[in-house]
Amino acid sequence: MANERLRAALLERGASVAELAEAIQVDPKTVERWITKNRTPYRKHRFAVASFLKMDEAYLWPEALSPQQVAAASESEIVTVYPHRWAVPRDAWGRLFSAAEQEIGILVYSGLFLAEDTGTLRVLAEKANAGARVRFLFGDPDSVEVAQRGADEGIGEAMAARIKNALVLFRPLLKLDSVEIRLHRTVLYNSIYRADDQLLVNTHMYSQPAANAPVLHLRRVAGGDMVTAYIESFEAVWAGARPVES
Repeated sequence: MANERLRAALLERGASVAELAEAIQVDPKTVERWITKNRTPYRKHRFAVASFLKMDEAYLWPEALSPQQVAAASESEIVTVYPHRWAVPRDAWGRLFSAAEQEIGILVYSGLFLAEDTGTLRVLAEKANAGARVRFLFGDPDSVEVAQRGADEGIGEAMAARIKNALVLFRPLLKLDSVEIRLHRTVLYNSIYRADDQLLVNTHMYSQPAANAPVLHLRRVAGGDMVTAYIESFEAVWAGARPVES
């Protein structure tokens, strides 16, 4: 059986077998065997291929690593854990987004604390102007999910009002070509703040505002799958969300 994930990853990047082989210094026939015969490369070659394609090694070769190896690598993806969002240093948000070169993603219900930070807004605009793709996912203020979250936190309609305020503050960024905003109607288990391969993940707790819940600082590590799982979750919400027009 062929390795269709590896074949598709090459097509997505627009790279040929020969280009991959040259980049990682192996024979093109070896790469062909990895694809057509689903041969598993040595670890150093898997890592080199994953780096070249900017994809996770465990995705390209899901059977290559044992559960113990995946668990160990995933644990290494945890940079630090903050007991509450309010305990995250204020400049950590700016440093996270400033480190991004290709991709910034923000999945929240309102994210009002960021919208009210003019320094963060400036960094996001600068990154978009530099060519990074910047995507925002806000809760649909008219959705039952947002209404339920407001009820769960004991703030009622204030949740929808916060989202509307945040949209007013973030909307000017839509003037930039690489910025997109969508509204989602999902039960939000975590808020996700992405900058390339780094994430700040704000867990959510019943009856507690997001500011009181823990935050995980994660950085992708070869062989780990925590960052990949959260990014896939972001993409799933994005796919079902409604675009906001400028």
